[in-house]
Amino acid sequence: MTRAATSRTPTRALSPLDSFLLVASVWLVSRVAIAAVVWTQAQTSHLSVGDVLARWDVEHFLGIARQGYANPDDVAFFPGLPALLAAADRLGLPMLGTGVVLAVGASALAAWALARLGGPIAACLWLIAPTAVFTAVPYTEALFCAAAFWAWWFARENRWGAAAACAAIACTFRVSGLFLAGALAVLAVTQIVGGKGEVWWRGLARRWAWLLVPLAVLGAYELYLHGLTGSWRAWVDAQQNGWTRGFSNPLQSLRHTLEVARPSYWPGRPEVAWVFRAEIVSMALGLVTTAWSLVKRRWAEAAFVGVQVVAFGTSWWYMSVNRAVLGWFPLFVLAAGLVTWRPERPRPRVAWRVLVGVALVADLALMVVWTWLFATGRWAS
Repeated sequence: MTRAATSRTPTRALSPLDSFLLVASVWLVSRVAIAAVVWTQAQTSHLSVGDVLARWDVEHFLGIARQGYANPDDVAFFPGLPALLAAADRLGLPMLGTGVVLAVGASALAAWALARLGGPIAACLWLIAPTAVFTAVPYTEALFCAAAFWAWWFARENRWGAAAACAAIACTFRVSGLFLAGALAVLAVTQIVGGKGEVWWRGLARRWAWLLVPLAVLGAYELYLHGLTGSWRAWVDAQQNGWTRGFSNPLQSLRHTLEVARPSYWPGRPEVAWVFRAEIVSMALGLVTTAWSLVKRRWAEAAFVGVQVVAFGTSWWYMSVNRAVLGWFPLFVLAAGLVTWRPERPRPRVAWRVLVGVALVADLALMVVWTWLFATGRWAS
């Protein structure tokens, strides 16, 4: 036997039961960890847990659920989550508690889908992502990811009716549903090119016809906003007026972000500068994921992430990219491959394991810190 052959350690694949137990355990522990930080902050600040949770976008969602789009800038938020909260209120259920239950439950569904798309390690990495707090509080990240990840899995399994239904649900939560529908259209093309036994134009027409369903949801919201405001630019104007997300060329966008990433720009609020620095890192991760997908000829995945990188990179500054990363499932598939990579030689293998261990500890620390940022009302992207 060669030295390389003797130094190779076979990797044992996890059984379905082991995979389920691993993902379920990480889901439970990560949700408990986030809840512990929130509870601790409530105790130390002498606030209720509800007061700690009702931060930032949560206030907008609760406001829309109670009084509709009374604030013109609120039309930037899609109606899916506020509609669910309003329905809970009509049933006599607490809206804030319902939002938490929806997020926690949806995070389990998203992890389940991601485990099918990229394996249990990818799902675990998603559950402990630095910004995982947004999948455990009344935000739309968990709900969107659950619908989007299952849409992708159904489409990959050539079950386009179910994929369209899930994509339509995703479109009620975030504008990212538009990027999802476009990427699914690319996935349909790759299935036709690589498939056999189907007339290409019929197969493509069938798949694309299903994608009219999520597009109809987006179109319905646009028509609603036009009827409400009289403008076809209501959503774009709300983004620009409320969050300074007007169009900018990529160099200006990077320059603006670098400017606000300086601590001196935020006297007394140094954490804001660090969050904007993280936005730059998140953009870099998006570029790497897009390039990796292209190298692997995963054209649809490259389209899904790449178009979002372009959208964020042509905004006035990089904002909320840290949260958008949660929807980039190819990133977690790539990360899982790196975590499970095993060099053939013993010394590089040990060194790699140490590096991966350090990275995971840092990731968990960031998750706790990000949860603390949110729980204390500091800027958390």
